[in-house]
Amino acid sequence: MDIDAYVAAHRGEWQRLDRLAGRRGRLSGAEADELVTLYQRTATHLSVVRSSVPDAQLVGHLSSVVAKGRAAVTGTHSPAWRDVAAFFTVSFPAAVYRAWRWWVPAAAGFLAVGLAVGAWVATDPQVQASIAPPEQVRQLVEHDFADYYSAHPAGDFAAQVWTNNVWVAAGSLVLGVLLVPTLFILGQNAVSVGVAGGLMVAEGHGDVFFGLILPHGLLELTAVFVSAGVGLRLGWTVVDPGPRRRADALAVEGRAVAGVALGLVVVLAVSGTIEAFVTPSGLPTWARVAIGVLAEVSFLTYVVVLGRRAVRAGETGDVRGDARGDSLPTAA
Repeated sequence: MDIDAYVAAHRGEWQRLDRLAGRRGRLSGAEADELVTLYQRTATHLSVVRSSVPDAQLVGHLSSVVAKGRAAVTGTHSPAWRDVAAFFTVSFPAAVYRAWRWWVPAAAGFLAVGLAVGAWVATDPQVQASIAPPEQVRQLVEHDFADYYSAHPAGDFAAQVWTNNVWVAAGSLVLGVLLVPTLFILGQNAVSVGVAGGLMVAEGHGDVFFGLILPHGLLELTAVFVSAGVGLRLGWTVVDPGPRRRADALAVEGRAVAGVALGLVVVLAVSGTIEAFVTPSGLPTWARVAIGVLAEVSFLTYVVVLGRRAVRAGETGDVRGDARGDSLPTAA
């Protein structure tokens, strides 16, 4: 094949395709049809050149033109950063906001149990004695509790805390489908916090306890409450799917749970960073607590403002329609 003659015969079509592809979105109907036709022809020309006269420079040029034409004809996916932005501004806050009727009661129950256990331990010497010998309690309140936050390098400690909290949140989410295990995880953690707080208060170190717990604990516990609430919502969907088929309802809520899990990974990373770098720092107690309060208020504001807006717009926290599986229609 005479390559020069072939190029001369089709150069005009290639140039025209290149110009039309560069104007996509601003084409008339006739130009759009022409774009498709030229794309198909040029793709054929590229195949002929590759098989007959493998000229590297010409193949590279035609490959570029064909790729540009393909993008214009078929469209392109949104950049990944747009998907990430949509997730954190729409999907994640919508899923968390929709579940507030579950995680707010979970938080209230946790606090009620924790405060009740703490008050019981702090005011009953016999309960304190049954937990541990006096010397062990003294070691805990005077050294171990505070040393826990500074015994390891901050970076390593942040990773350790983040991993542990992610496992707790993941357990609450995944086991929520069975309801009881998630309630057990919440109760167990509430009792643990209550016992530690009660012992610290009984020994006159209540200020140390709250000064070390509040900076990171507000956001950290909120993430646990959210994971428990969303998990319990998923479990209740099994019991009562509403007007939807049980399989469809579980698919929708399950995908939302997966999204919440991803979002909470970031939330727990923030709380873990605060726990590693702020909680044991030399800042005054009021400053450390203020940082924790700021982080908590920021998260709740983010969920309420963006989540409510997204829910009112019809968002559920589910993935985009083109990423969902298909469902067989059922008779009414």
